[in-house]
Amino acid sequence: MGLDFLTKKPYSPPSWASHLNPIPSHFISLGHLPTPIHKWNLPNLPNNTQVWLKRDDLSGMQLSGNKVRKLEFLLADAAAQSADCVITIGAIQSNHCRATAVAARYLNLDCYVILFTSKDIVDQDPGLTGNLLVERLVGAHVELISETEYANIGSVALTNHLKEKLISEGRRPYVIPRGGSNSLATWGDIESIREIEQQLQSGNNADLKFDDIVVACSSGGTVAGVSLGSWMSSLKAKVHAFSVRDEPDYSYDFVQALIDGLGAHGVASRDIFTIHNARGMGYAVSTPEETKFLKDIAAATGVVLDPVYSGKAAYGLLKNMSENPKKWEGRKILFIHTGGLLGLYGKAEQMEVGNWRRMDIPKSASPEDGIVKMF
Repeated sequence: MGLDFLTKKPYSPPSWASHLNPIPSHFISLGHLPTPIHKWNLPNLPNNTQVWLKRDDLSGMQLSGNKVRKLEFLLADAAAQSADCVITIGAIQSNHCRATAVAARYLNLDCYVILFTSKDIVDQDPGLTGNLLVERLVGAHVELISETEYANIGSVALTNHLKEKLISEGRRPYVIPRGGSNSLATWGDIESIREIEQQLQSGNNADLKFDDIVVACSSGGTVAGVSLGSWMSSLKAKVHAFSVRDEPDYSYDFVQALIDGLGAHGVASRDIFTIHNARGMGYAVSTPEETKFLKDIAAATGVVLDPVYSGKAAYGLLKNMSENPKKWEGRKILFIHTGGLLGLYGKAEQMEVGNWRRMDIPKSASPEDGIVKMF
């Protein structure tokens, strides 16, 4: 990346996406890209099934995951509109809100994050755990609301209310929707497909072709870009979206609106990806089985998954494979790790990780060279 980091660059789309409209004119380099792809040696896979891992959790910018890809286009648009601050909204441990706060501060923009939490604690200091710690360290303005207020009023009305308030104070705010998911931001994940194409064409990967792409689905923007990109590009991999929040009909309709907003005429969302339910007990709520799965995968493969997105998607994938092994036999699957590791800190008490003891030092042990050294 060199000296290109945090610079504004003209954007040229992949040839297979050049018919889409509107095409962004610029983006701001925020991510450490391309992110690696490697074999993921998961246990208990169906016969001859291979899973590979796209490490968007290694995209840089304080563990911001694939949120970086969307923000490269959104913040370039904010700069083009001469914004002096940004507004966004999400759950109390929103990875997107934290990523937005960091990126905004990099670019000398103030950031206002509207975060919804339980009505029992909405009037209290939200604390300094996980994403909240980073948001507050970089100076984001945290605006708390209750989950009930979020459900009753809606994210659009809430962000518009704050926008009007800031305008009345002489500010120039730029609103980023929940999850950073709009048609403009979809280009970030379309671009990720070009990145995967190029990685497969380089080095020793020329013979590798993925049959399936698996990714978590929440606000819908990532799935829109990945599925549309795979559909239009040479990949042609079947996209499986494991939904951690919404019902399938809502997600299909929302993604359809995003791809319609790009002028992808004749493309139906239901034709380009399949939704699997991975919600479990609810958004950002982990079951004991899901928590144990995170620990088991980390111990078996060294890959740490977040509990809200990729953790639930991987759990859902392995469960589906166990129940329908014939469906997955012999397939080459690319799993996109979208990041969000700071969310683990909010689940620390549930993890119950052991693996420690007081070291047993024999009485015969003596200091090196007869002198006690600290280092």
